[in-house]
Amino acid sequence: MRESSLARFLLLAYGLLVAYATLHPLSGWRDPGVSPFAFLAAPWPRYLTGFDLAANFFGFSPYGFLFVLAVRPGWTAGMAVALALGSGSALSLALEATQSFLPARIPSHVDVLANIAGVAAGALAGALAAPHLLGGGPLQRARVEVLETGAWSNLGLTLLGLWLLAQLNPATLLFGAGDLRDLLAAPPGERHDVGFFVAIEAAIAAANLLAVTMLGSTLARPGAPLRAMLVVLLVVALAVRTLAFAVLMQAEHALVWLTPGAQLGLACGIVLALAALLVPRGTRLALAVMLLMAATVLVNLAPPNPYLVATLKVWEQGHFLNFNGLTRLVSSLWPFAAMGYLVLIAARGGRDGSLG
Repeated sequence: MRESSLARFLLLAYGLLVAYATLHPLSGWRDPGVSPFAFLAAPWPRYLTGFDLAANFFGFSPYGFLFVLAVRPGWTAGMAVALALGSGSALSLALEATQSFLPARIPSHVDVLANIAGVAAGALAGALAAPHLLGGGPLQRARVEVLETGAWSNLGLTLLGLWLLAQLNPATLLFGAGDLRDLLAAPPGERHDVGFFVAIEAAIAAANLLAVTMLGSTLARPGAPLRAMLVVLLVVALAVRTLAFAVLMQAEHALVWLTPGAQLGLACGIVLALAALLVPRGTRLALAVMLLMAATVLVNLAPPNPYLVATLKVWEQGHFLNFNGLTRLVSSLWPFAAMGYLVLIAARGGRDGSLG
């Protein structure tokens, strides 16, 4: 088996995301007046909800899974599971203790136990999957046939994974990453007539789809089926978007994101993306950077979405408050990370996958 830099990148990204979600909204810090670990001696809570237990369990399961893949085959399966369990336990304890300084969060030893159970389950699954994912199994062979290998390619795949995660936020425009107004507490743009908004939304969706297509195409090997890869990426992104609306809001709102502007943007973006795949790789890199810059500017100048305003007014975030804060952060920062990545690989030139 070969070590996977993709697993290491994903583990780092996931660890940071878990920390942010656990400590969200990261405001109102104060001294609790007791030890931050005092919650470990607290009585067993009178009420436990299945949702909270499941959220903690499944929230930490990917950490254990990715940790084992990240350290294999340098460590044996048993040692990898033990290291995952130890590091996951330490991370959970540290995050719960830090919650003691946040008035909006309540640390709990039950959460720690659920987190550790999730890490253990994920680590065991990772140990079982490692020979198939890292040992030349069908999935790895298919990946090597169509995508470049090496750390730079894996970093690009991590960015694409984060882009898919950003689609889970129902408060954003379709593919409309880079909105900094919430982070900077800036007021939204003024309301305009529907026709104006349709044009803006279509431009944002098309530009972002085209930019992501260009980014993804830089990861492909010469002769890879780029058009088929575009279709797969688009289908997955739209499925994630639809799932987010169905789960986070209500089933009848599953397709509320498919506004006239989104439909027009999808149609134009697909046509332009198919055409752009014909240009040289270097040109695609430059196009991706320019399109991400333009789309980010448009997102921050766009007026409120008249098609989603009414739906979002009755949206009760409830248990998903921290998760939505996480996806909003990823959506806000993603274009800037993607632009930095594109500039770096353009400066390197070629397709060598070395990154240490």
